Amino acid sequence: MSSDYQPQAIEEKWQAHWRANDSFRVRDDDPRPKYYLLEMFPYPSGKLHMGHVRNYTLGDVVARQKRMRGHAVLHPIGWDAFGLPAENAAIKHGRHPRDWTYENIATMRGQLQRLGVGYDWSREIATCHPGYYRWQQLMFVRMVERGVAYRKASRVNFCPSCQTVLANEQVEGGTCWRCASVVEQRDMEQWFLRITDHADDLLRALDSLEGKWPEKVLTMQRNWIGRSEGTEVSFPLDPAQGEITALSIYTTRPDTLFGVTFMAVDPNGEIARRLAARAGKSEELATAAKAWDDEKRAAERGKEGKHGLFLGAHCRNPLSDEKIPIYAANFVVGEYGFGAVMSVPAHDQRDFEFAKKYGIPVKVVIQPRDSVLDGAAMEAAFVDEGVLVNSPGFDGLPSGEAIGAISAEVERRGLGKRAVRFRLRDWLISRQRYWGAPIPVVYCAACGIVAEREDRLPVELPFDVEITGEGGSPLARHPTFAKAECPKCGGPARRETDTMDTFVDSSWYFLRFTSPRDENAPVDPAAARRWMPVDQYIGGIEHAILHLIYARYFARMMRDLDLAPKDLPEEPFAQLLNQGMVCMHCDKCGRSHAMSKSHGNTVDPGEMIARYGADALRLFMLFLGPPQAQFDWKDEGLDASWRFLARVWRAVSNVIERAAGPEGEGEGGSDGEASRRLRVAVARATARVTEDLEVRLQPNTAIARLMELTSAIIEYHAGAEFHAPTGRAACETLALLLGPITPHLAEELWELLGHIAGDRVIDHPWPAFDASLLAGQQVKIALQVNGKLRGTIEVDPEIGEDELSALALAHTGVQNFVKGAAPKRVVVVKGRLVNVVV
Repeated sequence: MSSDYQPQAIEEKWQAHWRANDSFRVRDDDPRPKYYLLEMFPYPSGKLHMGHVRNYTLGDVVARQKRMRGHAVLHPIGWDAFGLPAENAAIKHGRHPRDWTYENIATMRGQLQRLGVGYDWSREIATCHPGYYRWQQLMFVRMVERGVAYRKASRVNFCPSCQTVLANEQVEGGTCWRCASVVEQRDMEQWFLRITDHADDLLRALDSLEGKWPEKVLTMQRNWIGRSEGTEVSFPLDPAQGEITALSIYTTRPDTLFGVTFMAVDPNGEIARRLAARAGKSEELATAAKAWDDEKRAAERGKEGKHGLFLGAHCRNPLSDEKIPIYAANFVVGEYGFGAVMSVPAHDQRDFEFAKKYGIPVKVVIQPRDSVLDGAAMEAAFVDEGVLVNSPGFDGLPSGEAIGAISAEVERRGLGKRAVRFRLRDWLISRQRYWGAPIPVVYCAACGIVAEREDRLPVELPFDVEITGEGGSPLARHPTFAKAECPKCGGPARRETDTMDTFVDSSWYFLRFTSPRDENAPVDPAAARRWMPVDQYIGGIEHAILHLIYARYFARMMRDLDLAPKDLPEEPFAQLLNQGMVCMHCDKCGRSHAMSKSHGNTVDPGEMIARYGADALRLFMLFLGPPQAQFDWKDEGLDASWRFLARVWRAVSNVIERAAGPEGEGEGGSDGEASRRLRVAVARATARVTEDLEVRLQPNTAIARLMELTSAIIEYHAGAEFHAPTGRAACETLALLLGPITPHLAEELWELLGHIAGDRVIDHPWPAFDASLLAGQQVKIALQVNGKLRGTIEVDPEIGEDELSALALAHTGVQNFVKGAAPKRVVVVKGRLVNVVV
């Protein structure tokens, strides 16, 4: 055998073997226990970058190890293939989005295969294929029939020059990304899904995911759903303004009701427009609202100023009968509550700043227990708990108790009621774009809005369109697409030219993967019952809110519509891992940025694979730290990874050669001390790698254990005592443990160790170990960062300094404080501690 490690030849050989044998196809009737591993599928933007490599390599490690553990593993891949970038590419390069998308898919598919990721390619899907989105359209038709999907006016970004609607990311500093025209806000009829019908359920079920999903994600989801308990109160107008007789508000702070000194309403809402019209301020309001919208889009989120306009109208406090001015204010949004907010400057900082700007009185109704506040002299709002004052009938009550007492009084006097509200809003899914799934409805003069007949689905995108970025959606300009026949009366109708939000595409793909070629339904019930839920879901924290909430909603909605079995698990993703971002340090600004095409800071995996091999790249990406940690990309680490794999190759090669030679038995045989130490090292590595991959999901520490085992094998081979079966068994275990991490090298070593066709690493059981060998064999090492204890590990007393340093740097407790920074030095005190200095 060659003494040189040649990764390209090895990897091409085994990738060809996996393709020829369809090694990763899984059958629904496989009798082994199921394991469904899924990474968030990629958008086909052109080429993979290192963030993709980290995500998909990590998933592959889990999938391969679970297979060796005796599971039938479903590990599919597909493409989130609709979206705005394809249209932008069409405008910029004159390429049709379909051609651009499918060429990118072919490129990225090849890159994933070259990386050695073990996907079941027979289940590959692309959301832009009519065979996929026909079922999405079926869901929408049924949602329309049940009132789950509905249409209403909503504000959008509109470029008057290009005559088209813009996504938020296409608005740059309040101007159009393409022509730099000032963007306007316009009301347009849009399609919504009633996700709020499931708000309570989506919130409640998060409790079942405690300990299974990252706590940060659960918190973000709870905050986004935003359940609050409060009180609805009606403030009568004085005098009534035509049809508007009162302003209804929702508040979680009824204890401050007596402190209201102004009312604020949405400047873009119907209330503001009507009141401004009666006061002769319509033009002034329109000008102000546009300026505020422009500032809001241009400013950093939350940094825009507090602006208002008095609307020449008043209402009365229903409890105190005080007269209160009404302002249009830029901090009020119509989607929350009733589009009106009671404002209490003394006890809300935003209201305080607004009141100071416009000379509105500040009325204190909650005093701290140890001082007395004067509204006229306050420099900031008092927002802590205290005791009520200036609140007839409730003075002296602690503010916490007053919430319930005043709510009860409001209800007793018929002025309002207690209520539960959610921050979560219904999901706007309309997009005025071409490259998306068409919304399957028509508009008939006789019948109104009519959902398309199910037997006419899919409503397919036409490909003979011109995409210019101007004049609205190309579908509206297409000569035949918008011309339709009413499904009810058969008369002429106009087809909807909006397409669906691409979040819809990615909200049910995990279910489609269970039966991706089913021609009769979106999901085959038996297949869904076989595979759901996803046992391990892996993806970035950037999807912690929208994608995960929408996917959880669709899992419920599809059961509601009888499009998925009602007895499926409530939650679609049993375990969630958010892998950390791969970043590139910018010398110009001194900061690190996530690798992305938009930042222009990507590294082509193909180049790295050509230089070092796929296994070295996989090893490097997995070894840099815990999967959840962010790290900066550095090419030098790849060279070290390649050297380690070359070291593994030489170590196993040397054992095979010595075992085959005349000195194969050496001295001491199987009972010698060196052989015993090697067996202990093998048992220890197997135990630790198993725990690292199965329990902790920390391949970085598993790799450190494998480095330790490799050193033990090298030491054993170099010694006078050599027992061929012991050395060979250690090498076999090393190959099996490497299987999920560097699968090409593992298979090659396994074959060199004498395992013939039909006995491959991927199909071999995960190695067992003799626990009795580890009794009393470990010492506890303290791990410090800058002299402070951050964790402990147990290791072999004879572990080398390099291996111990690697284990320490890979430990989660250390990583949490190092935060990706390169250590200045690592101090090792043998048998006692490791101190990482940063």
